[in-house]
Amino acid sequence: MFGQTRFAAMNAAFNARLGEYGTLVAVHRGTGLASIVENTRDAVTAAVASGGDLVEIDVVASADGEFFAFHDGNERRLLGVDMAILDLPAAQIDTLRYVHADRPGRVSRVERLLDLLAHFRGSTLFNVDRSWHWWPTLLPALDGLDMPGQLLLKSRAWDGEHARLLREHPVKYPYMPICGSVEDAFAHLDDPELNTVGVELLATDASSPFLDAAFVADLRRRGVFVLVNAEVLTTGVPLFAGYDDEAAVLGSPEQGWGPLFELGVDVIQTDWPWLLRDYRNTRVPASREVSDGVAS
Repeated sequence: MFGQTRFAAMNAAFNARLGEYGTLVAVHRGTGLASIVENTRDAVTAAVASGGDLVEIDVVASADGEFFAFHDGNERRLLGVDMAILDLPAAQIDTLRYVHADRPGRVSRVERLLDLLAHFRGSTLFNVDRSWHWWPTLLPALDGLDMPGQLLLKSRAWDGEHARLLREHPVKYPYMPICGSVEDAFAHLDDPELNTVGVELLATDASSPFLDAAFVADLRRRGVFVLVNAEVLTTGVPLFAGYDDEAAVLGSPEQGWGPLFELGVDVIQTDWPWLLRDYRNTRVPASREVSDGVAS
């Protein structure tokens, strides 16, 4: 069981899914292909249909404090405008359209975050990304959805202010700090006021200590699951030492995803959920027991 015992009820849905599949497929921004746009209800539905166990959704706030499911910085690519959503009032955002998906008979618009999440109450698990900037007002808004056990919140482990906001909030949402160093990975594990259920590990190259199976096993012994990113971003910065979707799809699954399974990670985030699911199904489940500091 991952997470502190006192938060077992809150973490039950995540632990049940991990217990059922061992290694979970997390879907980056949902599955946005063809006529379906990322960070929308349709993308979440498509992600689950494509084999996803957990769906990542990005958060942004309008200039007047309304929340939308959108990754800011993608306005030109998706909306065909040179305006930052952060600088626009909600009423103006509501008029924007996804240029490649809008068509007669079906308007494709930026979706309100709370409406999107509420649509999946009681079913889908979410990795809620880029939300920490707005926690003072977003956390109370999420409380109103009454689905805390479905929402995995995250922030940068090294940013103490965001951890403080979550620590002081009465609803103990499942929490996953984003970690770039060993110190980050252990920083919030023993905090009784944080429901730290997992860690997201970032590794730019193969010299990272995060590529040590014994290190991953130690984190799991400490009661947290391990998530790594296989998606490839336009920045070109490796998220986990080059073990990624492109290596898996353009090379082979064994090349791109195989080392992540060997490492013993619990969640792999991808843009190709159906291929990762099928590869997961070919693997013989490995024991997560630890002997002499080495995962076996």
